[in-house]
Amino acid sequence: MLASARQSLRTPFTRLAFARRLYSTANPPRVLVTGSLGQLGTTMVNTLRAKFGSENVIASDIKKPSIEQRSTGPFVYADVLNYRALEQIVVDYGIDWVVHFSAILSAAGERNPSLGLNVNITGFQNVLDLAKAHNLRLLSPSTMGAFGPTTPKDATPDLTIMRPNTIYGITKVHMELLGEYYQEKFNVDFRSLRYPGIISADSPPGGGTTDYAVDIFHAALKHNSYESFLSADTRLPMAYIDDCIVGTMQLLEAPQEALTQRVYNVHACDFSPQELAGEIRSQHSDAFEIAYRPDFRQAIADTWPRTMADDAARKDWGWNPVFGTADIVRVMLDKLGPVYSTTASPAAAESLAEEMPAAVVAS
Repeated sequence: MLASARQSLRTPFTRLAFARRLYSTANPPRVLVTGSLGQLGTTMVNTLRAKFGSENVIASDIKKPSIEQRSTGPFVYADVLNYRALEQIVVDYGIDWVVHFSAILSAAGERNPSLGLNVNITGFQNVLDLAKAHNLRLLSPSTMGAFGPTTPKDATPDLTIMRPNTIYGITKVHMELLGEYYQEKFNVDFRSLRYPGIISADSPPGGGTTDYAVDIFHAALKHNSYESFLSADTRLPMAYIDDCIVGTMQLLEAPQEALTQRVYNVHACDFSPQELAGEIRSQHSDAFEIAYRPDFRQAIADTWPRTMADDAARKDWGWNPVFGTADIVRVMLDKLGPVYSTTASPAAAESLAEEMPAAVVAS
């Protein structure tokens, strides 16, 4: 059963049919996605459009989209720090739901704390106030980075000590608590899930501490070696992007009465750089080499869980990831292999590695 589910998600036509069947509806909502050009945003937009129709999903960002991204449906410039501009989009497009991906991630937030505070706190406050004013459903993802050095590391529960010591983690705890407050006081339909590290071949890493788990595949195919910025035994929760997007859609569409809480852990698999390198050797090349030179991101990773308990997500809205470590390695090598093949020019490889459109679930 598990093997067949994994195979179905790898087949483009079947994935699209699966998405449409799972998320079918007679009266599609109008959905605004902020930060739509990031690792998760592009894939989420494609998945939403496969289900609700292109005209009902409004992609937005402060960057210029590619021609291909613009051709799939409406795109608008949206600075999440500008409340009035966001409100005009909500009114003009008749928005019902907002998926809020705009954020400064962990490593980038440590490099530029003021930017992280501004985007992650003020940007979220703006979309939350819009949800209150216009009766919007709001899904804003959180992160395992919301936990801290005093949090239990193994089978970390949904409710536990949360004392993060990074700008990213602090702003996400703020987001979780404020979203729950608005839900309790103003009946705002706020939802969130704490992502593990997300692995995808379809867009470049976005400034996170788990980026090594994407970088390593590019390096393996290009150089057959990799220098890890985390130590060999740093175990962290991870998920392949297909599982992440399907889970996000499940929570987004779940009926309110099914939700026993507003913020959920999600955990798919866990591994260390050493274990991931071993699986790459097994599937790619016995000669693959890895060196370990931890940098400032090691201190961030040391505060995060090794594994997370996600029983509530499984029970309330059906979280059921299907990609394990070996599956992730196989699909990443399959997707990135053609980019670094001997027939591809170096310039083409660099371009493809940076610009591949994310369409994992709904392509």
